[in-house]
Amino acid sequence: MSIEQPQPSQNLNQLMLQQSSGNLSFSSSNLSKDDEEMSRSALTTFRAKEEEIEKKKLEVREKVQAHLGRVEEETKRLATIREELEALADPMRKEVAVVRKKIDSVNKELKPLGHTCQKKVKFNGIFLCLQWTIHVYWFFFSLGQLWHPMKTYDNVCHRKENTRKPLKPLMKRTRRKYS
Repeated sequence: MSIEQPQPSQNLNQLMLQQSSGNLSFSSSNLSKDDEEMSRSALTTFRAKEEEIEKKKLEVREKVQAHLGRVEEETKRLATIREELEALADPMRKEVAVVRKKIDSVNKELKPLGHTCQKKVKFNGIFLCLQWTIHVYWFFFSLGQLWHPMKTYDNVCHRKENTRKPLKPLMKRTRRKYS
């Protein structure tokens, strides 16, 4: 370290030393040399202390940064541990989610099939109803033929005219009604 020219604060220190030592019987030249040496040594010690303070500041800053880095790592580890604990607390959660997704996909596939089945059931119901009405019609028709005094049971069952004619109007009516 090179010593620079005395600054105004150094001059002030020298004046104070001269005033306090003014009562002594030393010569001014000896006093000024001693004052200069004292001010130089005080200045060097002051600068050395400033450098030490700066070094300590840097050390403390580095320690704090290192500590903050460790804290960040620990918080990350704690987050992963928390996730693992949640997984242990409810181990079936992931499996349940997978099963729910599969159920949803199957439901999406089954919706159109359900609609077609409902249509078929409705059609089959209509078909069964139609068959039932045909049977009832034939029953009442045969009863009407049986109870008629001029016709016999054999005539009703074996004549093709009587079996075909009543079905055509009934079938036409049912087709218009349900289609």
